Amino acid sequence: MNLLLGIRFCWSSVLLALCIQVCRSFYLPGLAPVSFCEPGAQKESGNCKSEIELFVNRLDSVESVLPYEYNVFDFCSSTEKPPSENLGQVLFGERIASSPYKFKLGEEEDCKLTCFKTYDPAVDKDVGKMAFLKKGMQLNYQHHWIIDNMPVTWCYEMEDGHQYCNPGFPIGCFVTQDGRAKDACVINSEFNKKNTFYLFNHVDITITYHSGAGENWPGARLVAAKLVPKSYKHFAKDHLNCGGPPMEIPGSFSNKMDLIYTYSVKFEKNNKIKWASRWDYILESMPHKHSVV
Repeated sequence: MNLLLGIRFCWSSVLLALCIQVCRSFYLPGLAPVSFCEPGAQKESGNCKSEIELFVNRLDSVESVLPYEYNVFDFCSSTEKPPSENLGQVLFGERIASSPYKFKLGEEEDCKLTCFKTYDPAVDKDVGKMAFLKKGMQLNYQHHWIIDNMPVTWCYEMEDGHQYCNPGFPIGCFVTQDGRAKDACVINSEFNKKNTFYLFNHVDITITYHSGAGENWPGARLVAAKLVPKSYKHFAKDHLNCGGPPMEIPGSFSNKMDLIYTYSVKFEKNNKIKWASRWDYILESMPHKHSVV
């Protein structure tokens, strides 16, 4: 019996070590650190760039076994060629694509237009797009965004007071015909209309960086990227309202509808976080613990 337990423990240890290594290969594929400089800085060169790109991955849901590539949904898209994927990303089925979200180090934006979409119930193609978007919200499909080879996380407080940082965030949420708020609809008391979808069409993004002071690299390095999804009903694409009532999509699609997507971005300096340990806050927030039985 002791020998059997020893063998089981040995194999469990090996599998756990392999799992950890795979996770590291998947999330931290050994890419070289990237330094960023503010636009116009003398340091800006091939080793120090000012533009920060945001990439998008495919969407998934715990309520469905089917993942979808980003461009299957009618979100804001980019015509740029997708970045090259490494072997680990290919093996894990990642489908990373470029996005229209691009930032400059130190340049903050408030309620900036990303794109807008118009849907007409008299057009069959629009009816199909709207139905697919609603189904995605009903099944709680999640975005997965990436900045500088790290996930853009949504951090929130759980019932026990513990902060959890999720490497994804929902498309939106749904309030059922009997008035029950599902999934993320519980976070806002304004999400209360029966048989209504609420689209997260705005994101508040915070990018944290180490300035490089006291280090031997040029410029700054990014150490965290977080966001908070919001829902806003904008008046028009040239009359944005990041702070008004939420973007409601009725369960019955009978009138023309404009969906306007926006974002805000700000930068925070934090020289206490080292680039090599920038993943720690995500790993430490995970509520589960590994054990070998």
